[in-house]
Amino acid sequence: MSKRLVAYFSASGVTKAAAERLAAAAGADIFEIKPVQPYTAADLNWMDKQSRSTLEMKDPAARPAIAGVPEDMSGYDTVFIGFPIWWYVAPAIIRTFVESCDLSGKTVALFATSGGSGFGKTTEGLRALCPSSVKWAGEKLIRGGVSDGELSAWADSVEK
Repeated sequence: MSKRLVAYFSASGVTKAAAERLAAAAGADIFEIKPVQPYTAADLNWMDKQSRSTLEMKDPAARPAIAGVPEDMSGYDTVFIGFPIWWYVAPAIIRTFVESCDLSGKTVALFATSGGSGFGKTTEGLRALCPSSVKWAGEKLIRGGVSDGELSAWADSVEK
């Protein structure tokens, strides 16, 4: 089995819980992607057209600053990147993360939490930001009813 990392951004704690379960099921290290400026409830109000998250999602150039990246990515073969789905795509902070880490030669799989929307064109958008040597191994929506066995099986499948 290769060395695995679960890196995640969580605005409300839902994705954090999913990431912790995935990391345990996959035998992976875990890293939280933290914004330099934490999101407030007002920032996350998607009904407010001027909220921080809404403005970031409308701007393809938005790259919210992150507090840091894992110290040494060279030891990881597989990286699971998790986030809540916002407007059918990953939050802008995920673009910052994938551009800030050296994912060259790694297998990358995406997982997300969502109240209803799917991945949309998330994978295509993130793939365009990464080196061509990244092996994209799929995506998974993680909802509350998923079993640890299912998470483990999915984690194993991305490396095949």
